[in-house]
Amino acid sequence: MKGGGKRERASGKGTNGPSGGQGGQVSSTGKADRRTPGDSPTVEMARQLAAIVETHALSELVVDTPQLTLTLRRGGAAPVQLGAPAPAAHAPMSPAPQGGAPRAGDSQPAAPSPSPAPAKPEPDYHVVTSPFVGTFYRSPTPDSDPYVVEGQRIDKGQVLCIVEAMKLMNEIEADTAGVVVAVMVENSQPVEYGQPLFRLAPP
Repeated sequence: MKGGGKRERASGKGTNGPSGGQGGQVSSTGKADRRTPGDSPTVEMARQLAAIVETHALSELVVDTPQLTLTLRRGGAAPVQLGAPAPAAHAPMSPAPQGGAPRAGDSQPAAPSPSPAPAKPEPDYHVVTSPFVGTFYRSPTPDSDPYVVEGQRIDKGQVLCIVEAMKLMNEIEADTAGVVVAVMVENSQPVEYGQPLFRLAPP
C-alpha cells in the first residue's frame, strides 16, 4: 500500500468486470462504460478497474482470473499484466558443413607462424688497423691510383695505404693475404692509433 491509500484484491473469472456485470454494462462508478467497438475483454476489464481505483482512491488493485493477473497502481504507473511467459524463440541450428570450403564467420585455426630463418654466420673478416696517429692516404701522390680498391685480391706484405705521422710517410702493409672487402676511412682523413683502416676477407 502506498501513500496511505487503499489496496484491494479482487478475483474474477472469464471476462466479468469487477462489479460482477458483463463487459459493456455500468461499472461500480455508476457511469456508463465507454467501450470502443473492437476492444478485447481484457481492455474493457482494465477500464472498469481503473474507474474503481480512481473512485475509491485505491493505491493498488489486483485482480486474479484464470487467464491472467491484472495489477493497477495509482501515481502514473502503467498497469502491469502478468501471465504465462511466452516460449523463447530458438533459432534453427544449421547442420555442420560436410567438407568443402569453410563458410564466412566460421572460426579457423590460426596458421602457425613461420619459424625465423637461421642467422647466417658472419664471415671471418680480418681488420687492418693504423699503427700511428696521423693522416690516411690511399695513394702515394694525389694524382696516383689508390694502392688497393674494394674487391681486389692482395698478398701478405702488399702496401695498402700511407699514414703520415710526424711528417713521415709510413707505408702500411697487409699482414695477411685476402680480398679487400671495405675501405673504412676516407682519403686525407685523420686517423687514431688502432683505428680500423681495411677489412679483408679470407682468400
